[in-house]
Amino acid sequence: MSELQDISQHIEERLSSLHRMLELSAVELPQRKKLAQELATLEKLLEEFEKCVGRQKEQLEQLKELEELFQMNVQDVQHLEENIPAHMPRKNKGPASRGELLTSQKETADVQPVQPEHVKRPTRIVVKEVEIITVPEFESIPSYMKGRVSYHQLNVAVQSINAALSAKYKILHQGAKTLSNQTRKLQQRFKSEETKETKGQFFVVEDDIREFTQMKTDKRFQGILNMLRHCQRLRELRGGKVTRYLLL
Repeated sequence: MSELQDISQHIEERLSSLHRMLELSAVELPQRKKLAQELATLEKLLEEFEKCVGRQKEQLEQLKELEELFQMNVQDVQHLEENIPAHMPRKNKGPASRGELLTSQKETADVQPVQPEHVKRPTRIVVKEVEIITVPEFESIPSYMKGRVSYHQLNVAVQSINAALSAKYKILHQGAKTLSNQTRKLQQRFKSEETKETKGQFFVVEDDIREFTQMKTDKRFQGILNMLRHCQRLRELRGGKVTRYLLL
């Protein structure tokens, strides 16, 4: 903004000078030559002013993109907080006081040992994730493929894909009795999209991205998928009018 103010002040000074010369031009002929010089200078200043305004517009667009990315990150973090898997470790409580320890020991002594029963533990599901793109990998991507996507934007997309994977496979491995009507329909869709080629593989489709993230599945998203394929993170599998993106 200081650059614009400086140029604006310079233009105002030139205009004031031109105004004075116009008042004197009727009586002083030599002032006309100087008037032409001032007009040429003013024209150059106006051109510089337009260029400066253009640069400010570009910076404003970049700030808007950064704001959108920040909002996406906030939404993704909120989604992850609301969908923490049950097997994830929770924050431990503070150390017990001496009185609590003594009470606990007394209660333990009073309780008779019970024969352990066979309890079926839930199978822990380990969901594979897309690895973050490194700086050397990003630099190896051709410029025509990257377009205007930055290194940060690419890895934000990676995190969104991982969030969709986590949410999808959590529902896919839930028991039928624990599902709501909506999640039951989702589970049925997930299973219908599996094929012999996807057996034992982790994959997502565009519907998963739309369902579990705020990311748009537009041309920019397709460009990001091309970059991830270039970096050997995904491969494409088509079939049944569905495009699947399998993790490598």
